[in-house]
Amino acid sequence: MPTVQTVRGPVNVDDLGQTLMHEHVFVVATEHLDNYGKGSWWDEEHRVADAVTKLRAVAAKGVRTIVDPTVWGLGRYIPRIQRVAEQVPELNIVVATGIYSFEELPHQYEHRGPGLFFDIPDPMIDDFVRDLTEGIADTGVKAAFLKCVVEHKGLTPGVERICRAVAQAHVRTGAPITVHTNSFAQSGLIALDLFAKEGVDLTKVVVGHAGDSNDLDYLMRLADTGATLGMDRFGLDIYNPTPQRVATIAALCGRGYADRMVLSHDAACFMDYFGGAWDEAHSTLAPNWRYDHIHDDVLAALLDSGVTDGQIEQMLVFNPKRYFS
Repeated sequence: MPTVQTVRGPVNVDDLGQTLMHEHVFVVATEHLDNYGKGSWWDEEHRVADAVTKLRAVAAKGVRTIVDPTVWGLGRYIPRIQRVAEQVPELNIVVATGIYSFEELPHQYEHRGPGLFFDIPDPMIDDFVRDLTEGIADTGVKAAFLKCVVEHKGLTPGVERICRAVAQAHVRTGAPITVHTNSFAQSGLIALDLFAKEGVDLTKVVVGHAGDSNDLDYLMRLADTGATLGMDRFGLDIYNPTPQRVATIAALCGRGYADRMVLSHDAACFMDYFGGAWDEAHSTLAPNWRYDHIHDDVLAALLDSGVTDGQIEQMLVFNPKRYFS
């Protein structure tokens, strides 16, 4: 039986249970925190305890796994996630490798690679593969999937190189991919086209933030490639209010696409985008942007819209299981 790597080690895919496919625990850039956060807006013990409380609460709703695509560019720091995971044994946390960048390549990679100053095979591929097969740094925790970005500016040179490295790491390892996309620019189509040309199995790709769009033609074009739609920003009404998200999912379920969608919030326990004002900003700007919004509010709305219990189980349980199998 296939297994998937989690922060506490491998688990059987049958034990993933209800899975939220795109949630962060912390989005905290280490360099920013080390220079400006400590002694100011960051309290390590408080934030770890707060994360434990929030994750225990969502586990109590029936969620058994969260998939955390926090990679370089979003502040991945596995030792902190390990501390949290140890205190929430009822919840699996699955982590990723890759790079989150809207435009530019990190400087640490721009001079090394094919045709560059140090003309060598792309070191990003080896780094990603190492995270997947050996573990991240010295933590012993293995990533289980890959993450990259194609935003509104499309395939800038830096973004293209990152995406191709992610694609080749997938080809080497079989690890699935989640790609952050901009639905308003319909950049999911660009991402899937690149992946297809690189030999990626598109049934192993989640098109992140597809749920920001209500354009059924666009969403069906994505799903018809075999890729899975990330209906994964529930609570972020600034991009697409919950009633519209629900109506779109119901329409797609009615057209036979329940096997091509996963659900989530893209939430976090803490994001440093607002510094010490995170709690205030969160409660003011997006009060429903929390791990339990789907279970508290969205599932009932889906049922009222004609989505069946079986389709909900498909999106929460079977599609994530297939993705990691």
